[in-house]
Amino acid sequence: MEGWDPSTKSALTQIPLLSTRAGPRDGAAWTQRLKEEYRALIAYTTMNKSHDNDWFRISAANPEGTRWSGTCWYVHNLRRYEFALQFDIPVTYPATAPEIELPQLDGKTHKMYRGGKICLTVHFKPLWAKNCPRFGIAHALCLGLAPWLAAEVPILVDSGVLKHKDDESTSAES
Repeated sequence: MEGWDPSTKSALTQIPLLSTRAGPRDGAAWTQRLKEEYRALIAYTTMNKSHDNDWFRISAANPEGTRWSGTCWYVHNLRRYEFALQFDIPVTYPATAPEIELPQLDGKTHKMYRGGKICLTVHFKPLWAKNCPRFGIAHALCLGLAPWLAAEVPILVDSGVLKHKDDESTSAES
């Protein structure tokens, strides 16, 4: 955890670690893992709200808990940029981290590949592998998606690649 800012360290220590090593093909063990995932997500969301840092909504998109969807947002220059969020749980989960997708940003940054999947290979995937099975979805959002948004959204906005929805409606009316 050296090199991380204090708020990231604090957030990470408040997200419960998971213990069940199970993936979507593991029956009852997967059900137990999903319960742990939900507990961690609830703890992370509660912590974010208590620190006025609410930045995502997510839920399982199917009863099996193998497809997840929701929204995430990032505030830059006092404007909120909101994105659809989705990912599938890999069959090799938790050994393999989920690949988080922001489809509407597909092709807008080189730190993205195949249909809007954000690139986390260099920093996050080794960390995930080292912490398997203790890390889960909440950890992927905290240590993967949050820093990616913080790094990429300002660059996309400042370079003119990403427009705010108010700017788009104003230019459409002209």
